[in-house]
Amino acid sequence: MTGRPEILWPLFAEIASLPGVGPKTAALLARLDCAHPVDLLFLAPQGLIDRRLRPSLSGVADGEVATVEVEIGVHHPPRSRGKPYRIAARDAETEFMLVWFHPRDDWLRYAAPIGARRIVSGKIEIFDGVRQMTHPDHLMTAAEAAALPPFEPVYPLTQGLGQRAVARAAQAALERAPVLPEWLDPAFKAARGWPEWRDAVRALHAPDGAAALAPEAPARARLAYDELLSHQLTLALARAKVKRGKGRPSVGDGALRARALAALPFAPTGAQSRAVAEIAADLASPLRMHRLLQGDVGSGKTLVALMAMLTAVEAGGQAAMMAPTEILARQHFDGLAPLAQAAGARLALLTGRDKGAARAEKLALLAAGDIDIAVGTHALFQQDVAFHDLRLAVVDEQHRFGVRQRMELGAKGQAADLLVMTATPIPRTLALAAYGDMDVSVLDEKPPGRQPVETRLVSMARLAEVVARLKAAVAGGAQAYWVCPLVEESDLSELTAAQDRFDALRETFGDAVRLVHGQMPPAEKDAAMADFISGRARVLVATTVIEVGVNVPNATIMVIERAESFGLAQLHQLRGRVGRGAGASTCLLLYGPLGETARARLQALRDTEDGFRIAEEDLRLRGPGDVLGPQQSGLPRFRLADIEAQADLMRIAQDDARLALTRDPDLESPRGGALRTLLWLHARDAAIRYLKAG
Repeated sequence: MTGRPEILWPLFAEIASLPGVGPKTAALLARLDCAHPVDLLFLAPQGLIDRRLRPSLSGVADGEVATVEVEIGVHHPPRSRGKPYRIAARDAETEFMLVWFHPRDDWLRYAAPIGARRIVSGKIEIFDGVRQMTHPDHLMTAAEAAALPPFEPVYPLTQGLGQRAVARAAQAALERAPVLPEWLDPAFKAARGWPEWRDAVRALHAPDGAAALAPEAPARARLAYDELLSHQLTLALARAKVKRGKGRPSVGDGALRARALAALPFAPTGAQSRAVAEIAADLASPLRMHRLLQGDVGSGKTLVALMAMLTAVEAGGQAAMMAPTEILARQHFDGLAPLAQAAGARLALLTGRDKGAARAEKLALLAAGDIDIAVGTHALFQQDVAFHDLRLAVVDEQHRFGVRQRMELGAKGQAADLLVMTATPIPRTLALAAYGDMDVSVLDEKPPGRQPVETRLVSMARLAEVVARLKAAVAGGAQAYWVCPLVEESDLSELTAAQDRFDALRETFGDAVRLVHGQMPPAEKDAAMADFISGRARVLVATTVIEVGVNVPNATIMVIERAESFGLAQLHQLRGRVGRGAGASTCLLLYGPLGETARARLQALRDTEDGFRIAEEDLRLRGPGDVLGPQQSGLPRFRLADIEAQADLMRIAQDDARLALTRDPDLESPRGGALRTLLWLHARDAAIRYLKAG
């Protein structure tokens, strides 16, 4: 297939090719992400205006929009500048005024001659006790009014662009909408009562009441499903391409893994053993692995990753583990080192800090195969890094990396297997949207020895009391984190800066307090962390740089200042920094003035430690865009689908896409051809490339 089917060409022409859309309107429409007529088809109305004809305005409330037939009465042109032009009007029961500011008088005399019958539609206002309609939206003859829809769609706008211009452009785009081959399964479509594609698009732009705006309205649900199906097809094709890219079976004899497990002070959880088995089966398969390991804070992902990497080493290859920050990479290295040593695997750390001869030596050992497992930051996939035989790439905290970066690391080996890890529990719906191209292993048990964390909500008004209690706990040998939202006091925010809190706490704790934030030089940051890890420092004041991965088992207290300004998932991650040792742990959420949503968020955190439940609640309270954070490179933006309200459709779309490709991998059957049209319609050009490359 060489390109977009001819039937879709009119929808992908320049938007200025539509009648009535000049260069200026085209530029404004571009701000609404409408560059082609197809984009207007999917520009869903956000509301509607009831334009149904009423017998009279009597009983219509102030501020309501009404449409009524009137007899035009006397004209009252303005007597002085700045005054309005007023025309008396009478409907079947009542009299009122039509009002314009700065109109063309000759146009009004022509459009509304005395004694004529006209239909007017607009917002009703009471001014000085008199009912009036200021600048009516419509002033029409009965013949013209016949073309007015009973419900007028209300579109999203941008400055300089009015409703009429968007509605006209949308109507022009609709006239280009062709009859397309049906890509939905006929029985599924009939069971849902969904319309044909072209009928659905037309219904989207002609809502027949408030119910037509709901996500479950047949036209909207059908179009949302189309969008989800095109997305899931793209992910499934990407996944098929990775898998079709010939993998190499990596089968180990279990010797290194047995030694590492023997060195553990406890047995792995059932969830860990299950994930290890799933990954080992993937590694042994001739197809490439593309798996997401999802586990809550402290669920033991690192051990699972080590078992996977040792399998690759047993099979005669190498493994690499990439972390988003140097602190995290170093910590992974420190955590893996004793177990790797017990297993007899050679481990090395490679970060941006390695320079000159030391870096050259590591690169030479890596290229010669004298390093079995490399741990590092994005420095691992720079051009001059060569592996002797990279079999497995492990990417930690995947949402900090783009898809391209994880592919680049995988490309370092000959069809290297890929394991992606995240400690951010992701609701199933979002996982399907962002990671639908991957198999998923979930760690839903905590390893033995992890302590529950008691979570308390404390008002900022009790700050002095909190500091006094913290002083007593530290005197008893405890260590504590104190997290602040911002680094320095700003005029824009009253949130206390980490620097200010550090200065204040030094008065109580003296030299036992340290400060860590993202704007510090790395060496200073590492030195402060080292002091806290060794116990030289008892209190660590920090911003959210400590959110992911920091492991200090002796720290049992987490204070989060102005907790209402953090997201739920972030609070859950921060709380996960304590409860890692034998001591009972506490998390104090210090809050300022609370709105309803913020209160619900903090209460949800207090009531459960289950990261997946917290993630579902976060999705409910904040919506999908915020849950995965601004760095989330994998989450698509949907124009019509609401992935929270239509979670069931996302699941069905994933099954549908996988089944379609199982039956017809190259989409060559009649339904396959229709699905190709769907991919082109939703501009999934990457998916089409996967088909060609396949």
